[in-house]
Amino acid sequence: MLKTRFILSFFATPQGRHQEVFYTVPRAGHLMGGRDHHVKRNHFPGHELIYCIRGEGFVRVSGRIHAVKKGDLVWVNCQEPHEHGANASNPWEVYWVRIEGPMLEKICRMLSVAEGPVFSESNGEKTVECYEEIFDLMRGESPDAPALIHAAVARLVAVVFCARLRNGEVVERVPSALRRPVEWMRLYYFQNITVSELAEMAGLSPGHFTRVFKNTFGTSPIDWLRRERISQAKRRLVGSQNPIKEIAEQVGYPDRFFFSKDFKKHTGLSPRQFRERESGAANR
Repeated sequence: MLKTRFILSFFATPQGRHQEVFYTVPRAGHLMGGRDHHVKRNHFPGHELIYCIRGEGFVRVSGRIHAVKKGDLVWVNCQEPHEHGANASNPWEVYWVRIEGPMLEKICRMLSVAEGPVFSESNGEKTVECYEEIFDLMRGESPDAPALIHAAVARLVAVVFCARLRNGEVVERVPSALRRPVEWMRLYYFQNITVSELAEMAGLSPGHFTRVFKNTFGTSPIDWLRRERISQAKRRLVGSQNPIKEIAEQVGYPDRFFFSKDFKKHTGLSPRQFRERESGAANR
């Protein structure tokens, strides 16, 4: 019976100051899976990114089993119940890293990892480069290693995002009920609308609509709309010489004072300061 063996195995204990700001890798390796390779946990620290070099395997999250084939990259949120392992008839060989760091939970939600942990078309060459760079850094003792490991993990996360975006899954995983209200807010951001009216478009109660929206986008519907208005105002402030009062009205703020207050809350600058800064940058 083919047994699982570790070709490479790395351990690290990141410093607390690095853990606060960087992606860190406390564990990583290159594993040749055997028929016996099976990991099952209810809860474990961090997230694991597993790249299937050859063979086949599986991952189970949220009660569903997902097949893994050569070239797939798997994201496992270890803080939720999960299991993964090799296909007994064609055991996988994998590179893997366990990562920790800020914002990983939010990235998971944005990419709907719980529903779709397997990322196909993950640009194998770039993916392998990221893993091998991390392995090399964990072998050495360079003082630059924490920052360079952070950069390599960030590239891996970018590979995952691009793989999902290429498949259209980031857009498709927005609940269908939200698509009409989101499209309305993008097109008619300058018009007044209430949460109740948006919820009616979605066919949901206002409370349920707000919960679904926040779970999907990480913010409330009204805050999302306000940020869209501010983004539109930024374009007009830099791309036109229109008076600030006129721009405020164009993006849905009949009160210039409230517009200026909201703009500063979101950007840290008044509309005039933002225009002067960005116009100056464009002329340099």
